[in-house]
Amino acid sequence: MQLQDRVALITGAGRGIGRAIALAYAREGAQLALAARTSSELEETARQAEALGATTLVTPADVTEPAAVDSMIQATLRRFSRLDILVNNAGITGPVGPLQDNDMEHWIRTIQVNVIGVYLGCRAVVPVMLAQGRGKIINLYGGRGRHLSAYGASKVAVADMTQTLAEELAGTNIQINALSPGSIHTAMWEEARDAAAAAGDSELFEFGQRVTSGGGASMDRAAELGVFLASDASGSLSGRVIQASENFESIPARMGEIMASDLYTLRRIT
Repeated sequence: MQLQDRVALITGAGRGIGRAIALAYAREGAQLALAARTSSELEETARQAEALGATTLVTPADVTEPAAVDSMIQATLRRFSRLDILVNNAGITGPVGPLQDNDMEHWIRTIQVNVIGVYLGCRAVVPVMLAQGRGKIINLYGGRGRHLSAYGASKVAVADMTQTLAEELAGTNIQINALSPGSIHTAMWEEARDAAAAAGDSELFEFGQRVTSGGGASMDRAAELGVFLASDASGSLSGRVIQASENFESIPARMGEIMASDLYTLRRIT
């Protein structure tokens, strides 16, 4: 029970990777605050988590709204009196196709959800964790790709924000890392596949077909990485982008080497 009695707030917890992480946390003994925009999906995640023994709180929220984010943090504290783990998982694929042809409002909305949502979550939870003297923040990272300019830009921003905040929080016993799950069959990938077909992007469509037809990355492995980054096993690891496909179990034995270098970062090598 690596997360026994820890309190975790997970955004985008109604389905996909968010739900998988929530259930993995439930199996490890965590108490869960579950946030997303769709209450019915959150209720289903809560039902499954409670069947595994977790105590849950459902707190519907739009992560792009500062007041809503503050409200979900305060609701979590009222229910559980502490907040040990924040998983910033809420995100959208955004428009697919050449940048100049993308719907402007959709492009901007992608940045609002994927970047501003993470910023607001971190901004609200850091004071709480500083007062507690400990905490773990996990941001979801995804790769870039042709005809996914908004999504790619947003995720690179999240990776850089993760590293910057880790530097600011050095010495505070708060660690923040980015979890890169790989291309997993989720509703987001179904949407990206269908949008690629509509945009005539055969390369992205074919890749999406592979992901949604059994050729994607492992959801279980992503959830295992979520547990690792939230638990004491990840130790002082902070400011890094960790891929679920990697042998992340070996990281504790190499912690000194990793934290003294640019390993697992997006820094440019010249």
